[in-house]
Amino acid sequence: MSEAPWRDIRAPEYGPILTAALEVFLEKGYHGASVREIAQRAGLTVPSLYYHHESKEGLLRDVLSTSLVPIADFLDIAAETGADAVERLANVVECLVYAMTVDARSAAIDAAEARYLSSAIRDQYVAVRDRIEDHVREVLRAGVAEGVFVIDDISETRRAMLGMIQTIPRWYRPDGKASPEEISRRYVRMVLRMVGTSPDRIR
Repeated sequence: MSEAPWRDIRAPEYGPILTAALEVFLEKGYHGASVREIAQRAGLTVPSLYYHHESKEGLLRDVLSTSLVPIADFLDIAAETGADAVERLANVVECLVYAMTVDARSAAIDAAEARYLSSAIRDQYVAVRDRIEDHVREVLRAGVAEGVFVIDDISETRRAMLGMIQTIPRWYRPDGKASPEEISRRYVRMVLRMVGTSPDRIR
């Protein structure tokens, strides 16, 4: 594959408050989490926490945006890198897999908890998520146009591909047998077979 800056993606710096919020959301879910417990976990009083974040919903919004925006930024590069749609799709998959492994905790709460955001705040989250999905859709369309992908339904293929990748945080462990590099190679091969092309096309 081409030069790949997304391989250097790192877990974002959440800071003590958002780290505490992330931990409590993971342990108890959004509705089960309390601002008081998040404040205690961060070593703050509730008024001090509210000085930095206006609400529990604001905490969830900030956790999700801190996680998702860097992924979208790296994907902007990955989706445009490659000699053809096969290489571009491989780079997109690799980028997403790396993102799921380096920040698995926040990735695990992404889809599960985002539905609790109010409409105005959810729209901000959805705009970033759509940016990611649009890249996948456009690369799939390009592959069909180039005659290198055989896809009956681009939307269903996109959903299947992203759904498969989004399950990685459920089982991935940093101390497990498979490294992010190994996992990304496996997923690239699976996705290329899914779209009807040979993984051997990747240099």
